[in-house]
Amino acid sequence: MTTEILQPQGESMTHAATVQTGAVQSERLLSLDGLRGFDMLWIIGGQFLIHGLAKVWPDRFWMGLSAQFEHVRWQGLHAFDVIWALFMFMVGVSLTFSLAKRKRMHESHASIYAHAVNRAALLFMLGMILQGNLLQFNLSTFHPFYSVLHGIAAGYLIATIVTLNFKAKGQAITTAIFLVGYWILLLAIPVPGIGRGVLTPDGNAATYVDRLVFGRFFYAPLGQENTWILSYLGFASSVLLGVLAGEMLLSTPTKKAKCLVLYSYGAGLIAVGLIWSLWLPIIKLLWTSSFVLVAGGISCLLMATFYFLIDVQSYRKWVFPFTVIGMNALVVYMATEMYDFRKVGNIFVGGLLPRVGRWDEVLSAAASLTILWLILFWMYRTRTFVKL
Repeated sequence: MTTEILQPQGESMTHAATVQTGAVQSERLLSLDGLRGFDMLWIIGGQFLIHGLAKVWPDRFWMGLSAQFEHVRWQGLHAFDVIWALFMFMVGVSLTFSLAKRKRMHESHASIYAHAVNRAALLFMLGMILQGNLLQFNLSTFHPFYSVLHGIAAGYLIATIVTLNFKAKGQAITTAIFLVGYWILLLAIPVPGIGRGVLTPDGNAATYVDRLVFGRFFYAPLGQENTWILSYLGFASSVLLGVLAGEMLLSTPTKKAKCLVLYSYGAGLIAVGLIWSLWLPIIKLLWTSSFVLVAGGISCLLMATFYFLIDVQSYRKWVFPFTVIGMNALVVYMATEMYDFRKVGNIFVGGLLPRVGRWDEVLSAAASLTILWLILFWMYRTRTFVKL
């Protein structure tokens, strides 16, 4: 079986799920693979390691770091809130390289559109399987719009359309229109019994629109959940910020200049986002425009740092553990969403947990991550890559 999740320059989790066996493709953007793996580490259980270390050393530093690996309940931003946005940013970077390659191969727009729709549909279906109870075949428990994969699918598909039809300037203008337009919609749409411009968990326009559109399929078990329909503009913008970063990587002549451009771009996004947050708060669950810019800026700074260390300075050995994860991002995400690998780890270390005192959570988290990594390492060594 063959396909790609990552093309030679690093394609994203937005391809049709398939398995590729054989030699690893050359000329990859190694920093993107490493950054993808670094990001996935915190999705698959790395945060439990941090929480465990805070239990061992409950001082100001570790407790503060542990708090960064919890989601903000509503307004504000923790490091953990950037994980999804960072992945979408990398989808955009990958998309730029992928489309550039397809254009060089003279592939038609119709073919690219069909490919993108297919990938988005498969991502959407996987999201319904993971968090929507699709395979229960029970409408009373079916939640078709409740997965990060849905946001990635929508953002990827919209960004593909924009990237195919506009050059960098047009992409930037479209992104600005999406962000400003989303802000206007949040302010202008009246919520019955609440009014306009309210950004509380239950009183915002995005949640109201979701309830209106989804009807019986609207699902918010915790009361405070991500919004979807209006937020698609924000999701697309997060991917397009990555597309613009990819355009900068392609058009800037030297590696050092690429780093400087990426750092400047990231800092600028953060500055604009923070200024905008004075009027439009940073709210990850709404994917507000200010959140998009700040999270995108942080993502760009991370991309620039990985690019500088790996592709410019050639410091590559340290990133190998992340690369192993990043090369099979879809596999490890699906696996950890479907099963708690701490239970597997505890098969090996469960008897030790009562004996190690405060280190029990660290040991449990380390065991599960080690097992996951060894599985991914075996896949890496056998050149087996599950891709979308």
